[in-house]
Amino acid sequence: MTTRFLDPNVLGRISNLELLARTVVDGFINGLHHSPYFGLSVDFAEHRPYMPGDDIRRVDWRVFGRTDRFYVKEFEADTNANFLVLFDVSSSMQYGSGAITKLDYGRYLAACLSYFSRRQRDRVGIVTFAEDIVEFVPSSAKHLEMVLHTIDRIEAGGPGGLEAPLLKVAESVRRRSLLVLISDLYEEPDTVMRALDRLRHKGNDLIVFHLLDPAEIEFPFDETAPFEDLETAERIPVVPETLREEYRTLMRGHLGTLTERMNRSQIDYCQVDIAKPLDHVLRDYLSRRERLRRVR
Repeated sequence: MTTRFLDPNVLGRISNLELLARTVVDGFINGLHHSPYFGLSVDFAEHRPYMPGDDIRRVDWRVFGRTDRFYVKEFEADTNANFLVLFDVSSSMQYGSGAITKLDYGRYLAACLSYFSRRQRDRVGIVTFAEDIVEFVPSSAKHLEMVLHTIDRIEAGGPGGLEAPLLKVAESVRRRSLLVLISDLYEEPDTVMRALDRLRHKGNDLIVFHLLDPAEIEFPFDETAPFEDLETAERIPVVPETLREEYRTLMRGHLGTLTERMNRSQIDYCQVDIAKPLDHVLRDYLSRRERLRRVR
């Protein structure tokens, strides 16, 4: 599969979300199998690297012949996991300076990760939230269709807030899970970390995809105009030329603080430019998930 088929602008022309997810994931997996980048790549659902003390009888010698590396076979009981998407649907996710909004990019990403995880025999689910939880589909081996249906009819609206809904998620998730947060993190770092630390303290693995529109990073605007806060509807007159460098400095500081704080809390954090193809994000997810499996 060529990169252009992972371009979010192209994906937006596919109306069927399940078809989109299957097209992206299957093509991405096929591409990885022909690439040395990950070695065994997505076969990690059925294999993992050999570790001292592993039963030698579980080594897959055919895989060794292909890769010159030792991998042991895993059984379905070893690999089943709970996978839960936490999807921010607050008003700020409606922003997009180009052909796609953060909400739509997040929709494609959530669908692909859910399809990919079910292919790996995980139990999949989703939570959508703004100030509070909007919908909650618990993780189950039978819930992929329901998850995709939920993603398909998402509409962003209302002010956002991480603390209240994520606290409810932390209280509701009984089994250790892999939680994937998709959000623009439109809050102060202290607030973000308080919300995320509650999830981490429950023993869950957490991967955060921070969706950013290119204009939010570069602030390329030239004309003086009122800027509207999508969360509060407040309008502020802005002269971009006088604020551009200060804005960029503040944004770099914000992103740097989030990076440092999440690293300190051992939370996998990925900044996502929504103008970039999905393969960048899928590769990042795959490498992080493999690492999580190795340290469990």
